[in-house]
Amino acid sequence: MEITVTTAKQLRLTEDEFALIQQKLGRTPNFTELCCFSAMWSEHCSYKNSIKWLKTLPREGGRMLIAAGEENAGLMDMGNGYAVVFKIESHNHPSAIEPFQGAATGVGGIQRDIFTMGARPIASLNSLRFGNLNDKKTHRLLKGVVKGIGHYGNCFGVPTVGGEVYFEDCYHTNPLVNAMSVGIMKANKMISATAKGLGNPVFFVGSATGKDGIGGASFASADITAESTEELPAVQVGDPFQEKKLLEACLEVIETGAVVGMQDMGAAGIICSTAEMSAKGGVGMRIDLDKVPTRQQNMKAWELLLSESQERMLLVVEKGREAEVLAVFEKWDLSASNIGEVTNDGLLHFYHQGKLEAVIPAEELVLGGGAPQYTRAFIKPAYLEKVENFNINSVADVENLQSAVNALIQIPNIASKKWVAEQYDSMVGTANASTNAPSDAAVVIAKGTGKALAMTVDCNSKYVFANPYIGSAIAVAEAARNIICSGGEPIGITNCLNFGNPYDPEVYYQFVESIKGMGDACRAFNTPVTGGNVSFYNQNPDGPVYPTPTIGMVGIIEDFKNRMTLDFKQPADVIILVGKPVNDIGSSEYLQKIKQVNYSNVPHFNLEEELKIQKLVLQLIKNHAIQSAHDISEGGLITTLLEKGFHRSLGFEVNSKGFEHIRTDAFWMGEAQGRVVITCSVIQWPGIQQLAQKLQVPVHAIGHVTSGEIVVNNENWGHISTWKNLYDNALQKLMQ
Repeated sequence: MEITVTTAKQLRLTEDEFALIQQKLGRTPNFTELCCFSAMWSEHCSYKNSIKWLKTLPREGGRMLIAAGEENAGLMDMGNGYAVVFKIESHNHPSAIEPFQGAATGVGGIQRDIFTMGARPIASLNSLRFGNLNDKKTHRLLKGVVKGIGHYGNCFGVPTVGGEVYFEDCYHTNPLVNAMSVGIMKANKMISATAKGLGNPVFFVGSATGKDGIGGASFASADITAESTEELPAVQVGDPFQEKKLLEACLEVIETGAVVGMQDMGAAGIICSTAEMSAKGGVGMRIDLDKVPTRQQNMKAWELLLSESQERMLLVVEKGREAEVLAVFEKWDLSASNIGEVTNDGLLHFYHQGKLEAVIPAEELVLGGGAPQYTRAFIKPAYLEKVENFNINSVADVENLQSAVNALIQIPNIASKKWVAEQYDSMVGTANASTNAPSDAAVVIAKGTGKALAMTVDCNSKYVFANPYIGSAIAVAEAARNIICSGGEPIGITNCLNFGNPYDPEVYYQFVESIKGMGDACRAFNTPVTGGNVSFYNQNPDGPVYPTPTIGMVGIIEDFKNRMTLDFKQPADVIILVGKPVNDIGSSEYLQKIKQVNYSNVPHFNLEEELKIQKLVLQLIKNHAIQSAHDISEGGLITTLLEKGFHRSLGFEVNSKGFEHIRTDAFWMGEAQGRVVITCSVIQWPGIQQLAQKLQVPVHAIGHVTSGEIVVNNENWGHISTWKNLYDNALQKLMQ
């Protein structure tokens, strides 16, 4: 067939990109070659519209062992010869079309990124966004996604220990499904995703290749439309039991010492792993596609190269040691096929049915090599004028606080996510320490290392919508606050950057400002970015989703005795507000969902205040000077207090005495940042005041813990159990 610009456009390449490919090859590509460029130069694989800004993020320092982007996932030093590996990625578009398999294969793919480096996954987390829960479509998507995550994770045998779920109208057509995995390994045992060694055999291992997922990378690099629902082949199908065998076989084959390099076949399949491994090693490969195991007959060369069938790996093995490798995969009843060898010419030669189907320089296909890099135009979005014009005085203060809080804690974004969490196995592997001891971050024992890890995913996209720079800095700060309140010390982040169409200058403004805010916050907290994922084209017919730069953060708890929980411990303990109350209701759940104001300022945030507060809380935890710690986030102070009471059915008596200058709604339901609620015994309170004064952090005793009754400003609100019932069952009621 004749290859023209029209063919290129059908494959989602631009006219300029088609000309660039012709220039790089010195000829017009054939259809198979053009398909390879289409996949590898898609946004999903090449980051062509984001890489220039991503490079401005802090990618070294702290405990980093390899710089961001060098391997499949970030690697950070835990001490004692161990390293922690973690990464977060999106599976948004597949989940919008087929929620069960889209979410399931998202979980499977992120686990492979972890164990392909030689680490054993020990925990999973996720960040999910859906549309309005009063809509039947949202019910279908939520049920499918949660079932898919639960099915894959539970069968694969890695606990789902944490996450977040939000519901906003803008995610109606395009839900977000971000999956994170954390693993541990001996720091000196890492396997690189590199090919080298002339004549070394190239092995394809794992599941057979089918037509599922063909073109998935380019499918993820376009807006979702009504017609997208016809593109079901773009959604992959997962098999968690096969992946469990693949995990064990890969970790075992690494121990033989025969593996030179290994990479997961994720987005863009065989073409991606062969190109990236070759480019990284400065070599080429000769691949015989007839030797690739298939589960469908008569697959064409381009289909074999682009299929995103799951549970597959590409290995480069030391020549002469093939038998050792084959023995391991045979033991685990997994297919392992020698499909080619490493060459020294930098070219990828793909043969099919005795015919040379494609010859492409590996370097020209990949990110950081020949893939294009663009700098898009950006302008400040028009809607921000409405945000900046918001005046708190235009909103009447709350009249009946108890009634408002009753509604507040039943808002899906605030109410218990028990309905979701109970579908996940959080205890498999027996390392999760958070199941019966709630804390702001999940705490997982890193067996064999003598330490524990604290981990969290965070992003309030309403804040980012109101101010992309500050909102993204808040996402980093809140993640750090959750780690600190759990007794950990933050060491690094991974990010999943979910935005609309990058060719829209207003969307690109959100992206650029988010990167700047995230970068500045990461430098302040000394939490370099280990890697992550960019997901553009998250659009609804009415426009883009909220800008959602999800932050996955990991921290280390050197001594498990220093882990901290969030719940009240005993009656009469003093309740202390760390940080200052602020006259602020901007972007709060109260303002948006109860007062119906959609455009307002980002909540109060000051990076220096935040650093001081976190330093104080961590020091108090290490001094064993407090009984509990829980940060103030969605729903404000009153929600934090209620959540602290639920676990042991303890109540509280509190008042806002001394803060009469602050509005009632702002004091109790405002979401100003940099605040934590701690509790201590009466004896411990003077020492806390001394340390707080020394570190210049405001602390206020606002009340005490009770045996169950709730009293706010001298008004009795009944027993904590009544409130727990409302909080626990709100989501379930809406799902029914």
